[in-house]
Amino acid sequence: MKHDSSATPSVTAPLSSQGAGAVSGSRSRVPAGLLWGFVGVLAFSFTLPFTRVAVTEFDPLLVGAGRAVVAASLAVAVLAVTRTRPPARRLWPRIFVVAAGVVLGFPFLTSFALQTSPASHGAVVIGLLPAATAAVAVLRGRERPSRLFWVASLAGAAAVVTFTVLSGGGFGGLHLSDLLLLGAVVAAATGYAEGGLLAREIGSWQVICWALVAASPVMIVLSGVSLVTHPLDVAAVSPAAWLSFAYVAAISMFLGFFAWYRGLAIGPIATVSQMQLLQPVLTLVWAALLLAEPLTPLTLLGALAVIACAALAVRARVKTAETSLSARKT
Repeated sequence: MKHDSSATPSVTAPLSSQGAGAVSGSRSRVPAGLLWGFVGVLAFSFTLPFTRVAVTEFDPLLVGAGRAVVAASLAVAVLAVTRTRPPARRLWPRIFVVAAGVVLGFPFLTSFALQTSPASHGAVVIGLLPAATAAVAVLRGRERPSRLFWVASLAGAAAVVTFTVLSGGGFGGLHLSDLLLLGAVVAAATGYAEGGLLAREIGSWQVICWALVAASPVMIVLSGVSLVTHPLDVAAVSPAAWLSFAYVAAISMFLGFFAWYRGLAIGPIATVSQMQLLQPVLTLVWAALLLAEPLTPLTLLGALAVIACAALAVRARVKTAETSLSARKT
């Protein structure tokens, strides 16, 4: 084995080697991708409510960095138990892109945004994420969604923006928290699309494990800075805050990605990413049940709009570079 070769098997080769048969097989793979994607979305849908609870008692910097440190510890344990070798050196720049997006960018930006923004409001802003992920998938994964897909996806994004503007009292009502949430969308979309592509080469759980390992030195330093500047009184933290922190560390930052990247790897990424339009709806329900945040008619209307757009986008056709090449050969 070459020094820079990956010891983990590639899942791309078996799919592409099927030639023309991959075209007919691609349709049978989509439901499996959607199922794995939904499991990931279900896990992520609790992230904002639990982050909202955690930042009321923890320093937001500690919530953003500390949960990555805990998740990285779990990742190291899994990699050690499975005796997984590091990926090829050529893949590490892409792993750092994933780490910057989903380990650093999204957690930090949402942690600070949710200091002042309700979890329900943040949930609907995050509804922009599927359209953003699809756009990155087009640029990076050479996927070609149909016109119907883009109509449905952009309609969902428009519904999210409309909700944000109206609930904030107009364009003048936009706040710093909204900008932070939009930054989180860009970061996560990049990390999701790149991670989905990487998962086809090294495996879904390996992607998040190595991304956490790559980001761990920075996260350890930032966690230390937080503890020095905002000393933590462990005994004073409520059980609810501890449980919320544990969830965002073990599930949101770690196990949820096992299912999410598996779904994106099966793909198409643009199609599976639209499952995240359901995340705001689920998060609104959890925010109402767990945090007693009100479900206003405007919020419910926005939720119904994005559900409809998600259903239409998932049903729309998405061509990949692989299927397009196979179709030309036939």
